[in-house]
Amino acid sequence: MKEKKFAIIGKPLSHSLSPIMHNYWFDKYKIKARYDLMEINDEDIKKVVDKIKKKELDGINVTLPYKQKIIQYLGKLVNDAKETHSVNTVYLAKNGELVGDNTDVFGMQAAYLSKINFNKLNSSALVLGAGGVAPSIIYALTLSNFSKISISNRTYEKSIFLKKKFPLINIIKWDEYNSPKLNYSLVINATSLGMKNGNKFKNPINNINDESIYIDTIYNPLETEMIKHLKNKNIKTFNGLDMLIYQGQKSFYIWNKVNPEIDDELINLLKDKIK
Repeated sequence: MKEKKFAIIGKPLSHSLSPIMHNYWFDKYKIKARYDLMEINDEDIKKVVDKIKKKELDGINVTLPYKQKIIQYLGKLVNDAKETHSVNTVYLAKNGELVGDNTDVFGMQAAYLSKINFNKLNSSALVLGAGGVAPSIIYALTLSNFSKISISNRTYEKSIFLKKKFPLINIIKWDEYNSPKLNYSLVINATSLGMKNGNKFKNPINNINDESIYIDTIYNPLETEMIKHLKNKNIKTFNGLDMLIYQGQKSFYIWNKVNPEIDDELINLLKDKIK
């Protein structure tokens, strides 16, 4: 049997744990396949897509900064990808059509929103960032009946673009998200700020009450500077590891029609790699 080949595309990728996770599941379920990193530039996206068409690749995950850029090369979007216009999972359909799907919405819901006990009618959320995974987070929040959703992004124009997709969101300028008059029950970092070897937040969040929750979609490091800052204020925080695992679980199922178990061995394996 021919070995299947999968990969994740993005830039940078040195922090990614996706190969460890998927290769662990391939081994566990005795699937002859491997999953690799493919750090590429914009002009390389079409080359990767062509590899899938030629069946040199069986599927890819997509991360920053290509979740939107890859769409122009796909035949159709399905499921949550249609609603978010953001793709993180690509495969070749039986009819030869390239399909873009989105498992980030499921990852956000399964990892956090389904487990956090919010009073939905009074819940307000702030999403930091307007690209990459932000559309998936906003859509997940709407599915979870959050009544007030605000976004703030370093580039204001990107916020405007996202509001065209989700008209009900409120835009807050980047230098105003920490205003004392603003208060949120949930804050989600959807930027790359805080990532290992990357840039940090220049303005740590302070306008958050004791019952608020902070979610960082970054998982490497497990504790970003923002998480440490808020923990010192006794704020409940979550890192991005669970979201990574759940979105990966769904991608794995889409490709292999096997729903992989999220067991302690996998979680410990991923955490050990981050240390």
